[in-house]
Amino acid sequence: MPATRTIRPPHVSTRTTLRLTPGEIPRRPFGRTGATVSALGMGGFHLGLAGSERESTALVHAAIDAGITFFDNAWEYHEGKSEVRLGKALAGGRRQQVFLMTKVCTHGRDAKTAMRQLEESLRRLKTDYLDLWQVHEVAYAGDPERHFMKGGVIEALDRAREKGLVRFVGFTGHKDPALHLQMLSYGYPFDSCQLPLNCFDATFRSFEQQVLPELARQSITAIGMKSMSGEGQPVKARVVKAAEALRYAMSLPVAVTVSGIDSMKVLRQNLKVARGFRPMGALEMDALRFRVAPHAMDGRFELYKTTAKHEADEGRKQRGYPPMSELGG
Repeated sequence: MPATRTIRPPHVSTRTTLRLTPGEIPRRPFGRTGATVSALGMGGFHLGLAGSERESTALVHAAIDAGITFFDNAWEYHEGKSEVRLGKALAGGRRQQVFLMTKVCTHGRDAKTAMRQLEESLRRLKTDYLDLWQVHEVAYAGDPERHFMKGGVIEALDRAREKGLVRFVGFTGHKDPALHLQMLSYGYPFDSCQLPLNCFDATFRSFEQQVLPELARQSITAIGMKSMSGEGQPVKARVVKAAEALRYAMSLPVAVTVSGIDSMKVLRQNLKVARGFRPMGALEMDALRFRVAPHAMDGRFELYKTTAKHEADEGRKQRGYPPMSELGG
């Protein structure tokens, strides 16, 4: 484990107002932390899907050059390949240009396991600290109790922050708003919470309607994900256009919307929305919700809420479930 260190001052601009310079990606306050981040973030899972390490490095460099500062990742993505790729891409001075986040994947195991994973993540990412470390995938009944148990992962969050290995801490999940609310019920001072937010969610088991208000009440930063439902199925089905789906998600009260980007084509597509971003008005958002409601009410485009399709194998293994590959996933 790297030696205890003193946290550097925020290396990302600390302006507290939304910057809307034409042609640039806006920077937004990261809640009460004093840091700011780009309104569009780059997802770590999809980085592991890029065709080669060379392609993933080019994607990261292009994203940074375009103004993206928020980079998502997780210890378990592609068995560590996503973190390794991002670490190599950030070498040579790029690390100080970004707000770096990864996730700890204990899935109910203890703080000791969490700290070991942190050590591995720091080594893969070629850094001695993280800007944000989040508990990954609160997706199973009983997860909040496991995380907050004596010796659980929440104690690791405290320990890592005290040692100067992480600046901020949070948690993530895509399954059930009730699980998010249970995590929030403990009153722990999370800096952030990552949750699925899109125009379909507003109608079906809604994180937007149930969790966002509680995050605002507790002054916890919201990080949006799955703006196109995780795999872009509603875009492929021509129910919604990619640009309007992303624009809706970015118009919600979030600091950043994390988007899966595995090619230059997708990066360019997302940058068209993010540069000089113009939020949807309330009436425009209502109209989009109403338009897609018939396709949203049964959850067909949010299978991560109703099936195990998006659950990671690491978590499945901890509960004795077969990996998705054995189920045809």
